[in-house]
Amino acid sequence: QLQVTESGGGSVQAGDSLKLSCTASGPFFRINTMGWFRQVSGKERESIAVITNGGSPFYADSVKGRFTISMDTAQNTVHLQMDGLESEDTAVYYCNVDYLYGLGIYRRSTTWGQGILVTVSS
Repeated sequence: QLQVTESGGGSVQAGDSLKLSCTASGPFFRINTMGWFRQVSGKERESIAVITNGGSPFYADSVKGRFTISMDTAQNTVHLQMDGLESEDTAVYYCNVDYLYGLGIYRRSTTWGQGILVTVSS
């Protein structure tokens, strides 16, 4: 079972920056995508930034131009640089990894981090 470890986050003022990181460890054949989702209490979890193993990023409109996702394939780590934070960005952020595992016959799976709180005060 692939596991992920998240780091970063915290409490900042509006306009500040934060960087989240997530490292995957454990048995796998190939990582397909790594990404970040966020969830506000009482609302559904939403995808905000995803990057493929080829380096193609995808962003939600709400963070486009402010957040930058990058992947270090050698370290199996994904970073989310968050600039120009707004109070609406306050949420629990979750790392997600979509991957293949197995030997010879490969299966697809996904795993989630435990979540990390980001609080932005206006």
